[in-house]
Amino acid sequence: MPPDADSLRAALQRPGRASTDFDLNPELVLRPGRVLRPAAVLVAVWQDQLILTKRASHLKHHPGQIAFPGGKVEAHDASPEAAALREAHEEIGLSPEKVEVLGRLSPHETVTGFSMTPVLGHVSDDLGLIPEAGEVEEAFTVPLSHVLDPANFAIERRLWRGQWRRYYTVPYGPYYIWGATARVLRGLAERVQ
Repeated sequence: MPPDADSLRAALQRPGRASTDFDLNPELVLRPGRVLRPAAVLVAVWQDQLILTKRASHLKHHPGQIAFPGGKVEAHDASPEAAALREAHEEIGLSPEKVEVLGRLSPHETVTGFSMTPVLGHVSDDLGLIPEAGEVEEAFTVPLSHVLDPANFAIERRLWRGQWRRYYTVPYGPYYIWGATARVLRGLAERVQ
């Protein structure tokens, strides 16, 4: 049985740990003194589904990749939660009033220089998602049971800046969920178990 809002809230009480896109690559040396830009994403659960997006293929950064709705924390955002809700509204038309914020998952450092705060939210109403064509090619759902099962995760690798880089994947149907998105989901799966 998929977790409801109460069991997801309880999972947030279990210890989690910060993650990075470099977790599986201890040989990579990160530049000391690097400054990370704040970002926030909405890990939105609706019924027994997780809401994800496929980024537009014409974008300069991460074209066509599967991602949570989210983006940079702007100066006018009161918090990472406010930024995640704003971005979800802008990208997929998800009204903030439909989202009960359950809490924050552990922060994640991305290879692109962001300190990403994943905000876990429960959507209690009909979705009616409307992808913003300039940013999002598709908004879709994946069964929560799929991304909460550690057996569905694999570690793959690819060449990045002349070095092999390993990363988590949790593919579903035609969707190749990998990198930061898969790593955050892996962290959630570890806390729910």
